Amino acid sequence: MNIFYSDTFVLPLPPGHRFPMAKYALLRERVAAAKLVDPNRLSIPAAADDATLALAHSRDYVERVATGALTTQEIRRIGFPWSPQMVERSRRSAGATIAACTAALEAGVGVNLAGGTHHAFHDAGAGYCVFNDSAVAARALQAMGRIKRAVIIDADVHQGDGSAAILQADDTIFTFSIHGARNFPFRKQQSDLDIELLDETPDDPYLDALESGLREALEQSRPDLALYLAGADPYYDDRLGRLAVTKGGLAERDRLVFSYCRRAGLPIAISMAGGYARTISDTVDIHFQTVALAADL
Repeated sequence: MNIFYSDTFVLPLPPGHRFPMAKYALLRERVAAAKLVDPNRLSIPAAADDATLALAHSRDYVERVATGALTTQEIRRIGFPWSPQMVERSRRSAGATIAACTAALEAGVGVNLAGGTHHAFHDAGAGYCVFNDSAVAARALQAMGRIKRAVIIDADVHQGDGSAAILQADDTIFTFSIHGARNFPFRKQQSDLDIELLDETPDDPYLDALESGLREALEQSRPDLALYLAGADPYYDDRLGRLAVTKGGLAERDRLVFSYCRRAGLPIAISMAGGYARTISDTVDIHFQTVALAADL
């Protein structure tokens, strides 16, 4: 298994900013300390270039991000200020998911310790997401001739609205999102398969719904590759989550996804997506257990 990280490209954020950037460095430190992989397999990815990003985004949007020409309203929608570091980190995060996909095709599984930026649209960022790494990566692997079809399994608590919108007319990349019905984004897009959950949904109903969705998504998509967004935010003590899933329930979620992909013979590329627990160590615990379970595949 190869693991890719981009936390060394730190964003300059205002004091008190709510985006939990520290989780990425803490997660990498824990993965390294646990020696889940050989140190040579834990690396910084290449940055995605403009042409690669334009496989999922408009060239105008990519250029305006790169040159700092976004409007104040566009920056506010993204949720953190523009900076050269923001551009580089966003490119590296997309590059990490591309690298995880390539590693998955070669060894069965690859991991991006960030990514899952599923609120980014074709021509706009949103919700802490600048570029949509899953859509970019799936199309990049298609452009390389490595795959024909892919499935995005999005288990972040928030709907993958940007992925759904970008890929809505693309019948080669299937989008499956399981998320809170009343959570952000409040204007949902149409994924190929959406499962909406009530507030306070606990482990068993969550896992039943997920299993049903996995079965349907894999039957319909007939993919060559799975991209799994393993959000930590369905956790019951997540500030932005509104569901009631335990750490044990999230571990079982990961096992279900891995089991279904393994039985289907699918390589799987994993990204971390959201996580905003009241105690940051809980978010790191959840992300770490995803990576640790993947290491056993």
